[in-house]
Amino acid sequence: MKAWLKIALRNLIKNRRRSIITVLAIGIGYAAVSLFGGFTNYMYSANREAAIFVKGQGHLTVFKKGFLEEGRLDPARYLLSAEELVTIQEVCKSNPHVLMVAPQLKVSGLISNGQVSTIFLAQGVVPSALRVFRGRTKLLNILEYEGQDLNDDQIHGVGIARGLAKLLGLKLGSDAVVLATTVDGMTNALDLEVVQLMDVDIEALSDKAMQVPLGFAQSLYDTQGADRVAILLDHTGNTLPVLQDLQQALAARGLEVSIKTWQELSVWYNKVKQMFDVIFLFIFFIVFVIVVMSVINTMGMAVLERTREIGTLRALGLKRRGVLLLFAMESFFLGVFGSLFGLVLTFGGWLYIDVSKPNWTPPGISRSVPLQIELVPEYLIGSFLVLVALCMAASLVPARKGARQNVVDALGHV
Repeated sequence: MKAWLKIALRNLIKNRRRSIITVLAIGIGYAAVSLFGGFTNYMYSANREAAIFVKGQGHLTVFKKGFLEEGRLDPARYLLSAEELVTIQEVCKSNPHVLMVAPQLKVSGLISNGQVSTIFLAQGVVPSALRVFRGRTKLLNILEYEGQDLNDDQIHGVGIARGLAKLLGLKLGSDAVVLATTVDGMTNALDLEVVQLMDVDIEALSDKAMQVPLGFAQSLYDTQGADRVAILLDHTGNTLPVLQDLQQALAARGLEVSIKTWQELSVWYNKVKQMFDVIFLFIFFIVFVIVVMSVINTMGMAVLERTREIGTLRALGLKRRGVLLLFAMESFFLGVFGSLFGLVLTFGGWLYIDVSKPNWTPPGISRSVPLQIELVPEYLIGSFLVLVALCMAASLVPARKGARQNVVDALGHV
């Protein structure tokens, strides 16, 4: 076998120019697939962490059964009562994988600065719980804000989006009034103080979004309940097992609720993942075509130029599978050298981006963030193996043609 390997290497060196071009094509293809795979993995993880931690959605969310279908039309009927919230918290905290249980209440209505009014959409959260959620991620740079954190004891201190503040001429310390319809159908108004000006990751909500303490939202809707309970787990991998456990435990306590995972509720994450999966497959297909055609061209020229050599080997007793093996080894080395070169390009590209830290503005975010590429061992190893296998498979087409030649005709080839 060692002799076969030496012969394969000598043949590649003899046709070094063609071999180098093929290695370059394979390497660039490998780097393109690996770097884009690292970028897609960064997009997946960033959107996953944004959904779970930054937005305070948690790994699991508990709703009253029917809320997602009809809750917007009849919120009072589908709110979780104070007693139900206590039961849900007791059941969840008995699970060892649950770190935090946080009721939330989304409210909407009108906000006025005393002269003009506009609509608002607010998320009522427990400020202390939200800090626990966000403390488990490194993505806080996408939620820069001016002012102070919301406080559990300062229920009238709220955060509003910069676009909404600009629209109403509000700034830190400004007062405003919100108006909404309670769960009983009455009209209610509350005073507020702007303690935080925040960025919003969705441009369409920059002139509408607010974040308020849960007590403020409950007072505005005149209820002690909540429309959902966000559950934070110790690890994302425990989402489905804990989901099953909580469903059984809550059903045993007689609660009619539905539990959704973060991925079921994250429409944005699912759309981004589907889009990048398609783009990744498209790029890999292009690389596949380039690699296969490069190897076929290289091996095809090698077979043509070495027809007499093949005839001589066959005359000396080499069988057809021996010819196939010889060219497969040459293609194997092309794939290995090309992938190793691609690995160097991949690390170089990753290092350049890590050092230079270029900024870009992702879709759905109103400001630029640092671009990142993640080195994913599964992508690097998988791309290496797939490209080597592709090279060996591509060599079979010209190698079979050479192996099937008549020995006498091959020896007389000019």
